[in-house]
Amino acid sequence: MFWHMSGFSAASAVETILDKESFTLEELLDEDEIIQECKAHNGRLVSFLRERAQVKQLIRYIMEEAPEDASKQFSFKLPFVACEIFTCEVDIILKTLVEDEELMDLLFSFLDPERPHSTLLAGYFSKVFVCLLLRKTTPLMNYIQAHQDIITKLVDLIGITSIMEVLIRLIGVDEHIYANCADSMQWFEDMNVLEMIVDKFSSSDCPGVHANAAETLCTIARYASAGLASKTSSPSFIGKLFRHALEDSRPKSVLVNSLSVCISLLDPRRLTSGMYYMYNRQTSQGSGITANPETVEGILESLGELLKLLDLSSEDRVLLTSYGKLQPPLGKHRLKIIEFISVLVAVSSEVAEKELIRLSALKHILELFFEYPYNNFLHHHVEQIVISCLESKNCQLVEHLLSECNLIGKILESERNSTLTVDATKPTICAEGKSPPRIGNIGYVTRLANKIVQLGNSNREIQTFLQDNGDWVDWQTNVLLKRNAVENVFHWVCGRPSTLQDRTRDSDDDDYQDRDYDVAALANNLSEAFQYGNYTNDVISEDVFFDDKSAEVVISSLPLEDDQETGGSHFTKSDWSAFEDERIVNEHSTDNGGPDNVVEDLKDDTAMSELPESSPTSDGNNVPSQVSKDLTEIESTGSHNLIANSANISDDEAQSPIIPNDEAVVSSDTCKTDGVGSTDSTLASQSAEVGEKNEDLEK
Repeated sequence: MFWHMSGFSAASAVETILDKESFTLEELLDEDEIIQECKAHNGRLVSFLRERAQVKQLIRYIMEEAPEDASKQFSFKLPFVACEIFTCEVDIILKTLVEDEELMDLLFSFLDPERPHSTLLAGYFSKVFVCLLLRKTTPLMNYIQAHQDIITKLVDLIGITSIMEVLIRLIGVDEHIYANCADSMQWFEDMNVLEMIVDKFSSSDCPGVHANAAETLCTIARYASAGLASKTSSPSFIGKLFRHALEDSRPKSVLVNSLSVCISLLDPRRLTSGMYYMYNRQTSQGSGITANPETVEGILESLGELLKLLDLSSEDRVLLTSYGKLQPPLGKHRLKIIEFISVLVAVSSEVAEKELIRLSALKHILELFFEYPYNNFLHHHVEQIVISCLESKNCQLVEHLLSECNLIGKILESERNSTLTVDATKPTICAEGKSPPRIGNIGYVTRLANKIVQLGNSNREIQTFLQDNGDWVDWQTNVLLKRNAVENVFHWVCGRPSTLQDRTRDSDDDDYQDRDYDVAALANNLSEAFQYGNYTNDVISEDVFFDDKSAEVVISSLPLEDDQETGGSHFTKSDWSAFEDERIVNEHSTDNGGPDNVVEDLKDDTAMSELPESSPTSDGNNVPSQVSKDLTEIESTGSHNLIANSANISDDEAQSPIIPNDEAVVSSDTCKTDGVGSTDSTLASQSAEVGEKNEDLEK
């Protein structure tokens, strides 16, 4: 329990068990309240759980597989609760564990290769290990340094994601953990843990092992200490990585994940997994990515062998698609190579650019761009490569792209032949018996063309090259400009999409006010708000509507464009005056109180006065009920005129509210009588007087 109140709170089930003369650990673990009692530092419970025998049994629950015929309680609940007790971070329980080497041996025996390693138990082991690493860093690291085979066992089990997370934490991604253990960081740097991880690319054929090994190395490259990061950037480390990746006998997953590591080494800020980064961060080129020259040097040594894998002639696989077939399909490994080239070009290394020109890498990549017209992942990376080259300060690279790679000619050729080819020698072939569909990269072609025109305005070499090409000038004038006019959403009659203006802006940077207003929908919503009484506690007539004039007043007060910075309400105090008259009328048109109701006193300020008990008139009817009936008639006959005319009545004349049909509301003074017939006579005289005044008002 979170609290104990003498005489009011019932004893918890845990306390009931602890009160017994004899009980077992399983009985306690089976109670639902044990975890919260442990977090509340229940003294009796903690004293029991801190015992060596109980800690030992808790460890067994989280590391030993349950028998096949075991109940769900023994298979799932007991290991879970045992893990949660450790992660409650009760210091005295953790101290019992780390100070007993036999218990630590039992815990880390989970890593022994002969034991089964289920994903569930690996997750429990990971949580307990991280808890010890955070709370008992020094004794844990002393134990690991005394048993160095633990690192080897962790690397061998790197294919299990929970164990991978343990290894990442242990190597030193969280530097604050080792703030007081500098020798531990140095110990990891002196070990050959990086080499052990890289060797998993050659010793295992499991794609999961390759992916987790690459993720570990990428995390080290981004976050680990300077000593480990410098090792990953060394030419020897990169050379070893490429040797494993380029082995013919190795699966393609080795190549793909090895290139992910290289991408992280070139651009540590780049998150290699996740399309969010790809389309929101990579779109800004020329961002000044600087890579270690030694890293670039190590990569260029194997670049030629890597580009050979882009060749399609050595592969005869066929993939059927809805539009035809691919022979062969591009493949994930080729796509990863092109992504790697896009990062290498963005580094702006002159040595790398010369090597790419010498190997004709850009020419081959552009050919793939047009040979696979429906692979948008490929088109995205090629677009980044082209833009990085055009924005490069290396004039030789720009000339190579425009002249030797024939970028302009390929763009014009794709525009002339904008349908899928039926040539059987091409990688992408149209299905037989179907009309050729339109190629799917026209959008990227248009964006590239516009980028070339934009850069030509500031680059004389590009502008001269474009002006000397008559076909380009003709296509730009007759096709590109018209296409841009049609696709310019800012000129669409329906308006522009509100989120299209800033495609590269992070969602966290979006201002909730930075969006367009649908004026028609806004007016309709405001009309419904006033109709159903969202801005008042009174009931408003169903006939209330939000007319065009009122909508104009409200919409003019909205903080659009430059007014957005002011914030606050969409309405100003003065704008509400436009609706005040109609609000008053609607308040008057409702009768909520029954016979003893509050009735209008139509003075200049339309104040309200109370009506007394119902008094019978000469015709036997109650005055208030008649007033209520006439108020209903006001609504249908036009209450606006009544309010407007009431402003011209003098104070003396406004003593009694005027009601149509020559009737008057009776004040409290009028109802005071000395005899039986005085009230009737008074009402009759006032009714005649009011009738004359009402005729004057109508005139």
